[in-house]
Amino acid sequence: MSEIDLHTHSTASDGSLSPEELVRAGKKAGLRALALTDHDTVSGLHQALLAGQEQGLEVIPGCELNVQSPKGFMHLLGLWIPVRPPKLQATLAWLQDMRRQRNERIMAALRSLGISIADREVKEQAKGESIGRPHIAQTLVHKGVVDSLEQAFARFVGSTGQAYVPKVKLSAGQAISILKQEQATVILAHPYSLRMTNQEFTAHLKHMQAMGLDGLEVYYPEHTAEQTRLYASLARDLNLVLSGGSDFHGRIKPDISLGRGRGDLDLPYSLVEKMKAARRRQGLPVEIRQTG
Repeated sequence: MSEIDLHTHSTASDGSLSPEELVRAGKKAGLRALALTDHDTVSGLHQALLAGQEQGLEVIPGCELNVQSPKGFMHLLGLWIPVRPPKLQATLAWLQDMRRQRNERIMAALRSLGISIADREVKEQAKGESIGRPHIAQTLVHKGVVDSLEQAFARFVGSTGQAYVPKVKLSAGQAISILKQEQATVILAHPYSLRMTNQEFTAHLKHMQAMGLDGLEVYYPEHTAEQTRLYASLARDLNLVLSGGSDFHGRIKPDISLGRGRGDLDLPYSLVEKMKAARRRQGLPVEIRQTG
């Protein structure tokens, strides 16, 4: 049974549980530690930390940034982020503005296809500030345009869909620099998504480490057993910390459970202990609490 989950999402971005509900669900699932890593926002951290203190669950404040990648797609997790990180918040405000402009272009493209969606309808599907494609997809389902989220992405808002608009992204170097300025532990999320050969990925990982990368998300629902072994071996060889998480979104990914993924994740608390030891060696705090 997993003791931790270091990759989760709430209604602050595109999850279906509020930060408080997510923490309560983590406690119910028997977790000892949970990281909230919403996309391009830290707005849920205050509530999650307070809920963690009430529930007796260790909450690690974080976020997930979508960054440029030579292949596939690349996300970076920042863990142990301050609740109000000034440099990161300025960057996130800019990314949110870019996200809003992208949403407008997607909805304009849908209108050109004869599908009318109002901002109000999308906001009704999203309870947080990071409104994005999943919420537009939910609106398409709600209006009966498509039968499922999968169909909404395949036909309209996915990378091959008729209304797809590319996302503005930070470079990996920019994202790592900003996260490090906020004293975060920086993790390369779900490395399978880079779609690189083993040789390409090894070279890329070394390049990322030179920029300040701290660790690798080795344990992830989409990783094969072979990939998990490879990523664990590379992380240990390069002295990177090993991380793992379910990428829980609630009903957006109904087959993914907190801490367990599709049932085969087994994430021990020792992963957090090793991260904390690495942070102590760097002179960084290992506990962030919220009051009020």
